[in-house]
Amino acid sequence: MRVITLNVQGIKQAAERGLFDWMVEEDADVYCLQDIQSKEYQLDDGLYHPEGYYPYFFDAFEDDYSGVAIYCKKPPKAIMTGLGFELCDFHGRFIQADYDGVSIVSMSIPSGLKDDTAQSQKFHYMEHFLNHLRKTLRKRRQFVFCGTWNIAHRTSDLSNWYVNQQNSGFLPEERQWMDMVFGELGYIDAFREINHIDHQFTWWPPYNRAWKLNEGARLDYQVTTSGLRKTISNALIHRDARFSEHAPLEVEYDLDC
Repeated sequence: MRVITLNVQGIKQAAERGLFDWMVEEDADVYCLQDIQSKEYQLDDGLYHPEGYYPYFFDAFEDDYSGVAIYCKKPPKAIMTGLGFELCDFHGRFIQADYDGVSIVSMSIPSGLKDDTAQSQKFHYMEHFLNHLRKTLRKRRQFVFCGTWNIAHRTSDLSNWYVNQQNSGFLPEERQWMDMVFGELGYIDAFREINHIDHQFTWWPPYNRAWKLNEGARLDYQVTTSGLRKTISNALIHRDARFSEHAPLEVEYDLDC
């Protein structure tokens, strides 16, 4: 099973840049998209429904903002949306597709870069989401959480990390939170399970030479429950697929859904 996650920063803009042609060509089993910035009813055009894929959406209440989607070749047994708290559900940040024995999630954690209020809301979201991750461990199935976590976990995941230690996305509290996810809770960073090379980024800031100079951050993840560790067979970043400021992150699992 090949799973690709991508923050599109607007699905319509990404489509104009060839996203769906690329998706069909790549032929992955599941695509998890974040920040679609559109309502489902606005995506009736066949362009957004490529042949061979079943799309599922979870909109934000606000127009032109947030939202997540899952495109999958095989229809899931069930779809779940939201986590029961406002910062997630009103902003369309969580959708889950359930298959036999495994669930695939498209999700996002909000950015705190705007101001102190945004960072406070991000910490609040992280607290709620950590509780969900704890509850998930009690379920009798495996999970893959795909999306933009908006945190660079280690110094190897961020260029110029030494000047960013007081910036949202690399704050000590955020990195300690990630330590807890991968340490105490036992979740797996699927990409790092395969690829240990420094400076493998999924996002580059929107100034002219950042991408060319590879001055970016690894903000996008596929995080799995520990039972999937031995199924992770390949992981890569599609650095040259430029549909937004983020790059698609692919992980291959020895699973059949």
